[in-house]
Amino acid sequence: MRKRLLLFLALLPLLAFTAAHKFYVSATDIEYNEENRSLQIISYVFVDDLEKLLQTRYSEELFLLKEGEHESADQYVEKYFRDKLMISVDGKPQTFSYIGKEYDKDQLLVYLEVEQVKPFKNISVENGILTDLFPEQKNVVKVERDGKIKSLLLSRNELRGTLNFGK
Repeated sequence: MRKRLLLFLALLPLLAFTAAHKFYVSATDIEYNEENRSLQIISYVFVDDLEKLLQTRYSEELFLLKEGEHESADQYVEKYFRDKLMISVDGKPQTFSYIGKEYDKDQLLVYLEVEQVKPFKNISVENGILTDLFPEQKNVVKVERDGKIKSLLLSRNELRGTLNFGK
């Protein structure tokens, strides 16, 4: 299983830049910055998938385009991520700050940060991004702490996972 996940993670960048995709996947990178005592988070989602979801959930007039973006796009992206992404450190729920977003070809990169995080043993992530619209959606979560990288593959049937970093 681990080898398949690593192979999938290696192929993800190659698959991510196809013009039309028939699979539903997002990737979320969480890095613990010990110096700043923060979790720095980047979530990668396909623009067209998130746009379709936001239009279905909030407003048909909500477009995510570099030019012609809806004036409240950031507010809706933040609201959706607050509803669908939860992080707990050593059993304590964390609140993230929405830093912003940027476009990279057909992907949207969403930047988040959790401040004042002490070194931890366990991190739990619940990631339901896009699973409410696309039943086959897979969400890859990669966590890095002290040079160690661990990952989760989450889906509609298994939205939550916990990674143990010891110490």
